[in-house]
Amino acid sequence: MPMKGRFPIRRTLQYLSQGDVIFKSSVKVMTVNYNTAGELSEGARKFVFFNIPQIQYKNPWVQIMLFRNMTPSPFLRFYLDNGEQVLVDVEDKTNKEITEHIKKILGKSKETLEKEERERKKLSHPATFGPKKYHLRECMCEIEGQVPCPALVPLPKEMRGKYKAATKKEASA
Repeated sequence: MPMKGRFPIRRTLQYLSQGDVIFKSSVKVMTVNYNTAGELSEGARKFVFFNIPQIQYKNPWVQIMLFRNMTPSPFLRFYLDNGEQVLVDVEDKTNKEITEHIKKILGKSKETLEKEERERKKLSHPATFGPKKYHLRECMCEIEGQVPCPALVPLPKEMRGKYKAATKKEASA
């Protein structure tokens, strides 16, 4: 991808994945009201320019709307799934202060993130089997060195129960 445009580093995966704001699952919509001119909206403009792409990358389920030049003072509004709205005033704040504030009030805690990471690692452990939706492998036969599935490759006669019973019957008769 060519590195063209204003501050093209913002579009790299490394930059996007460095965002540390992961919203709680109750956050559905985030609106940012700011002005393109004036000192009061400087932090909000930088927040939109540098931090919104990271927030979008880390929170794909959250709809983000930007409203430019529609308000005298900049603010953020969050719409939660229970119909509640959270209003955050960002006047005269830097983009880092805004990020820390929304992380504190609507972001997941470190403990929650660690717990979710452990759960995700537990499900993706190579020793577990089950539906592909939850596990890496559906069957034991997918591991190298194991007996292949009888549905794909027929088992040798010595490993079949019918054959063993018949040979046992012949030997005893």
